Amino acid sequence: MTALLGIALQDWRGQGQSFTFKGHAIRYWTAGAADAEPLLLIHGFPTASWDWHYLWQPLAQKYRVIACDMLGFGDSAKPRGHAYSLLEQADLQQALLEHLAIQGPLHVLAHDYGDSVAQELIARDQDGRIKLGSCVFLNGGLFPETHHPVLVQKLLLSPVGPLISRLFSRQKLAASFAKVFGPHTQPSARELDDFWSLIAANDGTAVMHRLIRYMPERRVQRDRWVAAMQATTVPMRIIDGAADPISGAHMVVRYRELIANADTVLLEQIGHYPQTEAPAEVLMHYLHFRDRLEAAACSDVLS
Repeated sequence: MTALLGIALQDWRGQGQSFTFKGHAIRYWTAGAADAEPLLLIHGFPTASWDWHYLWQPLAQKYRVIACDMLGFGDSAKPRGHAYSLLEQADLQQALLEHLAIQGPLHVLAHDYGDSVAQELIARDQDGRIKLGSCVFLNGGLFPETHHPVLVQKLLLSPVGPLISRLFSRQKLAASFAKVFGPHTQPSARELDDFWSLIAANDGTAVMHRLIRYMPERRVQRDRWVAAMQATTVPMRIIDGAADPISGAHMVVRYRELIANADTVLLEQIGHYPQTEAPAEVLMHYLHFRDRLEAAACSDVLS
């Protein structure tokens, strides 16, 4: 499979733009034709939208791609003492779409923490508060009962969370990522440097123990989100790194139990970050999904 050329972090940062959300500066990126179908990419914890850099240009050839560093992440504002919330991050995504004057049917590609934001958008689609065209999930904790957090996440949630947050380092990031990436697709030293640069920007380690509150919030919203996923007519697919100990093959088993006619793809030997570990495979399976939707839409028009 042809390797995809990524975007160097310095170049990526140079392409970013800013808007204000609730008084906070948010960095965002767009690419592709203004009249193309909008595709919103939602990143995970603890990284940022640069996670999508291998897929960015290939997707922009077909769609209008949009991504932001969510509040508390990457090069966006990281306010101290803030009560970070997945629901607020969904508000942020909708505010970005409004800022860009993007309307109706929105396609979503999400990962990890971003999966939870996408679940909230599916629930809002059910409520008529947004119109989604499709949603594809990469590895994430869609169901709290199948989410297996790593040690540092458990510690961040504990009473010593503020201390763990402050002590988090590039070395600790490397140790955590070594456990969740696939055995043959480990991040390079340069990639780890870049991931760390985004986490550490704007004194980011000071808020990690606040960002991690998404884990109990997932439990609070679990039944509402799962009910929305079971009732929705929005086409969904999972593209999942099977070797991920956090939300790998075991999460897909649960997805198939709960979601009728589940559309799932397992990437063997790939871990928690399939968009950087196996970007060409993710791109292929994503485009196949979208091509099938387009073919079905054409068939409906002709029938």
